[in-house]
Amino acid sequence: MTRVPTLMARIGAALFLASTLVLAGCHGGATKGDKIATSSEQGQFDYTLKAYKSGQFQTTDGAVLSAADAGSHFAYLKDTGKLPKTVLLLPSDDSKIRDNHLGFMARMALDYGFAVYYDKKGELVRLNAVESEARQLEDTPHKADLPDRMKGKEASSGAYDPQTQQ
Repeated sequence: MTRVPTLMARIGAALFLASTLVLAGCHGGATKGDKIATSSEQGQFDYTLKAYKSGQFQTTDGAVLSAADAGSHFAYLKDTGKLPKTVLLLPSDDSKIRDNHLGFMARMALDYGFAVYYDKKGELVRLNAVESEARQLEDTPHKADLPDRMKGKEASSGAYDPQTQQ
């Protein structure tokens, strides 16, 4: 009589151990949000941008682009057939990645169909453009005013006249 309960206990323990191993195998060490280590995977992206002040972006060669300019650049790349499949957004020396950077990148990801990854506390996280608030692309917020002698004039309003130049 004592063999049946001992046998059942061993079978139950074996089933518990087997189900634990199966669940651990399914997990595979993946974490929520498609996170990968920043330093190990940076070279595998087609294009890299850095977050800059006031919702602007900085290219790898140091050029500063507004969100509208960055969108125009991606439109140009699409027209020439060189649109990247993956874009990496990193913080710059002057600014960290803010919500407006992510909103602009979400808009560009929706418009042009590339995947955006960004650095979040040392790990790269894929930006979900559908769940994040995609912002309308805008130009640099505070443009410098034109001098009084230039107000009301357009670049296409007339030919160059050296007599009016000072």
